[in-house]
Amino acid sequence: MSSQEVLEAGRTMLVVTLQLSLPLLLFGLVAGVLVSIFQAVTQIQEYTLTFVPKLFAVVVALALFGPWMLASLVHFMHYAFDHMPR
Repeated sequence: MSSQEVLEAGRTMLVVTLQLSLPLLLFGLVAGVLVSIFQAVTQIQEYTLTFVPKLFAVVVALALFGPWMLASLVHFMHYAFDHMPR
């Protein structure tokens, strides 16, 4: 396996990792910003109030994007095993 192939496999791995983590991070980010705005407006500074909506948002993101994420991961694993040296 040449160094160019190793670099391409590493680049593909990083792209797949970003693609798989982005929906979860975005849902958590949006939930966190909305809760922060709510806390600023109402002046409620409860720490558990920030955790539960973020957790719920990530679970919703997993439910929505889970099949796509699994298919992407399976596709990458096929790519990785096909390009392994014998």
